Amino acid sequence: MSLYLHPSITPETIIEAKRNGVIGVKSYPAGVTTNSDAGVIDYEAFFPVFAEMEHQNLILNLHGECPSHGDITVMSAEERFLPTLLDLHARFPRLRIVVEHLSTAAAVETVKKCGPSVVGTITAHHLSLIVDNALGDPFCFCKPVAKLVEDRDALLRAATSGSKKFFFGSDSAPHPTGSKRGGDKIAAGVFTQPYATQYVLDAFEKGCESGVLKAEDITKEVLEGFMGKFGREFYEVPQEQKEFITLSKAKGKILDVLKSEKTDVVPFRKGEVTWGLTWG
Repeated sequence: MSLYLHPSITPETIIEAKRNGVIGVKSYPAGVTTNSDAGVIDYEAFFPVFAEMEHQNLILNLHGECPSHGDITVMSAEERFLPTLLDLHARFPRLRIVVEHLSTAAAVETVKKCGPSVVGTITAHHLSLIVDNALGDPFCFCKPVAKLVEDRDALLRAATSGSKKFFFGSDSAPHPTGSKRGGDKIAAGVFTQPYATQYVLDAFEKGCESGVLKAEDITKEVLEGFMGKFGREFYEVPQEQKEFITLSKAKGKILDVLKSEKTDVVPFRKGEVTWGLTWG
């Protein structure tokens, strides 16, 4: 369980949260994504909270963007946030920080420069998308938005590097179809959860085809580390290997829509062929 960073959170809240098994606190800058209106405006106001989190060994999960204003747009919001990340790391060097859903080469390099207490997660969709995709398809629109080819390629290289500083985080967002197709402001988020592993493998495969990656570098150890092991280690979750998955090339197809009695959700890359996956 995690808390939402909000002015009501105090150092005493963090102490109580630790006693009750809370593992982290999620920070959204105010207004940068769907349902973030109550997010952070001034990080300095939370320095006492971060100090107590460092003491209690809780994790700070950062949505690393600045709100759009002046000369800051969705394309520059993540890179403009990086000085804040470096400042937080300098002030609280033992505070464990997860910079979630990296989307730029600059963010990858910044995480590399930080100490072992700072890591970054990478989504399946950011391994595939560039900004052109989001402009043409509302089901590819997310925050942070997909960026340029060189940014996507940097994410692919980080994800396959074998570095424990980078691991998978889905950021899957099952917004109802109506909220993605218009009428009101389009909800930011891509629904990937049912096919997350397959999407990652597809992205790695395309990376090899384009020459960004080398097939011999996509080992079982790299896949297991990125998809599960590195994240579990950082979150200090015991490694319990009770089940395994088997993947079969081109044996799966992504559904066009997932329906329930009350709503329906369109998955990323609907209708496309992907890897087959079985549990055992």
